[in-house]
Amino acid sequence: MDNLISLVNKIQRACTALGDHGEASALPTLWDSLPAIAVVGGQSSGKSSVLESVVGKDFLPRGSGIVTRRPLVLQLHKIEEGGREYAEFLHLPRKRFTDFAAVRKEIQDETDRETGRTKQISSVPIHLSIYSPNVVNLTLIDLPGLTKVAVEGQPDSIVQDIENMVRSYIEKPNCIILAITPANQDLATSDAIKISREVDPTGERTFGVLTKIDLMDKGTDAVDMLEGRAYRLKYPWVGVVNRSQADINKNVDMIAARRREREYFSSTPEYKHLAHRMGSEHLAKMLSKQLEAVIKSKIPGIQSLISKTIAELEAELSRLGKPIAADEGGKLYSIMEICRSFDQIFKEHLDGVRPGGDKIYNVFDNQLPAALKRLQFDKQLSMENIRKRITEADGYQPHLIAPEQGYRHLIESSLTTVRGPAEASVDAVHSLLKDLVHKAISETLDLKQYPGLRVEVGNAAIDSLEKMREESKKAALQLVDMECGYLTVDFFRKIPQDVDKGGNPAHSIFDRYNDSYLRRIGTNVLSYVNMVCASLRHSIPKSIVYCQVREAKRGLLDHFFTELGKIEPKRLSSLLNEDPAIMERRSALAKRLELYRSAQAEIDAVAWSK
Repeated sequence: MDNLISLVNKIQRACTALGDHGEASALPTLWDSLPAIAVVGGQSSGKSSVLESVVGKDFLPRGSGIVTRRPLVLQLHKIEEGGREYAEFLHLPRKRFTDFAAVRKEIQDETDRETGRTKQISSVPIHLSIYSPNVVNLTLIDLPGLTKVAVEGQPDSIVQDIENMVRSYIEKPNCIILAITPANQDLATSDAIKISREVDPTGERTFGVLTKIDLMDKGTDAVDMLEGRAYRLKYPWVGVVNRSQADINKNVDMIAARRREREYFSSTPEYKHLAHRMGSEHLAKMLSKQLEAVIKSKIPGIQSLISKTIAELEAELSRLGKPIAADEGGKLYSIMEICRSFDQIFKEHLDGVRPGGDKIYNVFDNQLPAALKRLQFDKQLSMENIRKRITEADGYQPHLIAPEQGYRHLIESSLTTVRGPAEASVDAVHSLLKDLVHKAISETLDLKQYPGLRVEVGNAAIDSLEKMREESKKAALQLVDMECGYLTVDFFRKIPQDVDKGGNPAHSIFDRYNDSYLRRIGTNVLSYVNMVCASLRHSIPKSIVYCQVREAKRGLLDHFFTELGKIEPKRLSSLLNEDPAIMERRSALAKRLELYRSAQAEIDAVAWSK
């Protein structure tokens, strides 16, 4: 039995040291799943005295009103006979207290550190372990005493705050409730019984303890309560006789107090028949036995929780990545592997395996055609501008058949406006490629691990995209310039054919610049420009894909890889400096995983030995 409870105590200590309790998680924490005993009672009900009787030491703060203002998680550890008693606080690791008066003072001081020297309460627990040959293995949680009225210096909400805190512990199905009730108080008004009944209506996990039996009025006794006739619980009520204030003032030790307690029950006629199950010593043994039974019954659930949590921890550790290699070659290899992972994710976005690449097609299929359609040639093809361009192109000698130079000037000035949509398409694709780089960086888990490398890879990728944009812009504008520089000859051959089809050449020669003639020229130019725009609508996307998208897929980090081999060892190491938060998280997870694996092995061993 002791081995089983010791194991749970050990796991609870480890959980507490790692902060593995009360933490938000998809799974219940191991701490929450382990059985414990919560001590519940009204203020001045004798809770502290009961705990000190179980431990056999004076170590709890005393006084009037609210004394316990923070939960005290008390773990008792039985050591070999002859061993020296000592206590340890979680917040003071490796410091042993052998003077239990100092333990009391530290509880008071630690409470004040959290709440100040006021009568406020805090739900942050104090964790105390006591090692002694005179205790049984137990975990007890001493909770602030329930009260009905806020006193001076306390907020009006303190009554409800204390009740909510107590409920947060005793509502857990694995919690054993130790309900402390003074025998000289009407059981119907017992704060401990009232709240215990609400969370444990059948009394399956509630142990009733009657204190101050020796202080009852003469002619009255607690037999009806102790025998369960006044209020029945699954387990028999236990009566205890605590030290009086006079005993405390006289420093009567616990050994003498326990002896007097035994004598009281064995010598008092009303309780003589119950003496075998009365007293703090019997209470401690009974609680230890019950705790062992609860632990045994919960082992399958605990094993299941541990297995699930181990899988959860292993998955998160995998996401955080392994610690980096120490040698230069290992670091270089790690950087290359991380960059390849990033590059692969970036390509998957472009190829449609991951979302984002489709937006580039939207530039070609919607934005570019819409921009070309919105182009206005009114200024270039106004009657005034056509007349001006034609006459300027003719110079001193009018054209004979068709104003070829005038046509060229008009077409070139119109096609120049296509440069705008071409450049805008290049910029739009560049912006989308940058977005995909940022997405790929955020989705490359290893880059989250190394902020320095993340910045370098991001900068290198963006620099490459900038160079590709410049090349792509040159190529796209060259397509427009090529259309301006060499006109399709078939267009010009159609113009003299109008004469063959019945046109009036004489009119064209002697009255070249009438509105009808100029309007025909404008119509021909617009027709040609529309034909070229239709062609550029297909050739510009091809140029952009070739110069930007294809190049980004082929060698986004080529320059970075080339420079990587030239980096000094010190700077190479700096690229793999982890975010301290990630390092801390990995270390905490590794410790917690070690704890859970150890707990799994030990609990499995206990389960198999049953």
